[in-house]
Amino acid sequence: MFLLQSESLLQSRAAHLAFQKTSRLADVVTPLWRLSYEEQLKVKFEAQKKILQRLESYLQKFNGVKVTTAAPKLKGLCCLLHPIIPSPVIDGYRNKSTFSVNRGPDGNPKTVGYYLGTWRDRNVVCVRSNHLKNIPEKHSQVAQYYEILLRQSPMEPCLLFHEGGHWRELTVRTNSQGHTMAIITFHPQELRQEELGVQKETVKEFFTKGPGAVCDLTSLYFQESTMTRCSHQQSPYQLLSGEPHLFEDLLGLKIRISPDSFFQVNTAGAEMLYRTIGDLTGVNSNTVLLDICCGTGVIGLFLAQYASQVLGIEVVKQAVEDAKWTSAFNGITNCQFHAGRAEKILPQLLKSKGDGQLIVAVANPARAGLHYLVVQAIRNCRAIRTLVFVSCKPHGETTRNIIELCCPLNPAKKLLGEPFVLRQAVPVDLFPHTPHSTAGSGGSSSPCYVPPILDGRLMN
Repeated sequence: MFLLQSESLLQSRAAHLAFQKTSRLADVVTPLWRLSYEEQLKVKFEAQKKILQRLESYLQKFNGVKVTTAAPKLKGLCCLLHPIIPSPVIDGYRNKSTFSVNRGPDGNPKTVGYYLGTWRDRNVVCVRSNHLKNIPEKHSQVAQYYEILLRQSPMEPCLLFHEGGHWRELTVRTNSQGHTMAIITFHPQELRQEELGVQKETVKEFFTKGPGAVCDLTSLYFQESTMTRCSHQQSPYQLLSGEPHLFEDLLGLKIRISPDSFFQVNTAGAEMLYRTIGDLTGVNSNTVLLDICCGTGVIGLFLAQYASQVLGIEVVKQAVEDAKWTSAFNGITNCQFHAGRAEKILPQLLKSKGDGQLIVAVANPARAGLHYLVVQAIRNCRAIRTLVFVSCKPHGETTRNIIELCCPLNPAKKLLGEPFVLRQAVPVDLFPHTPHSTAGSGGSSSPCYVPPILDGRLMN
């Protein structure tokens, strides 16, 4: 017996399978995409309420803290929760996207997109992202042409480091003027410098004179990396073509952005967030603004016009260089930016400031939260009267940080300063279509994961 199927039927089934995969990917990366934006905001606001209710419980249970605030608050919450501030842009808002390379639904290992499935279940596939609501068309276009480049190349992709191969992830950054930076990560394996030179020339030729020229890249970078994540210091970003930086106009400033500098992925939403932070800090000409984990320094640079001095700390050296350039270009003279780990720099920096100076601090740490020595330094500095805590994860390490900042004096943990008190939380939605929001209060991973939550709490 023979089963005969028409080519059109096979193509129809393949198309149906692809549609199922893309819908599943949208449900993973942007779980709220089926809801109206108004409904999304309601979901996020309820999530923020639950976070604050858990925090109230933790503070009372683990530390015996009686949470009090002069401001009115909802029942069961540890502080005033403001209405969520919506994102000015709902679709295609990401200014940075990172795409992986792996086997697609059709089994082709040179597929560029986002992961679907889990490594534990061994069912991971790489699905193209051009249907995702949070990804701009320009990012998907560059990913599409990177895939064409890979499929033309005789070099294999690097799916697992120990199995060899070379082509790895693609990062695309854009600004509001439409300028585009592409960063290609390549595993050198045992290639000689001459052979690497051939691959770099191939990439440059493809995106400047070949099919990829339609992407109209402003900057094209190439990084040789033998690690999952590699900084510029560990392996420099090599500029193959175009300009070394992107520039963004934000809050009346011209901001410089390097390949690995942190910059909020929703530019229009970031402006709302930074203005909210400015309102919550209450900085004036008598205060020093301390910007911890400052990235490219935008928060401090924006508020420098109101403060007597701004002190920024950032671990990524390139980001600090961007902050210094932005400060000089915009004629801002009262900012100092320090490159290094906050736990090493902050204690010494605070010692140089007398208790007579009033300090307002803004902390915007990565997902791991603040290092314990940073929390200790903030807690023990009597000059810090107000702290705006902005976190990319409103539970886990952020909860631990806030408990340590608000708990009673604890000599055993060297928490000797008076505790902070939670005052208010202001959620700011930077990530439409996802469960996450930036709760601003006056407080790659693999690209298959949804963007991080930013949570801010004001304590003074």
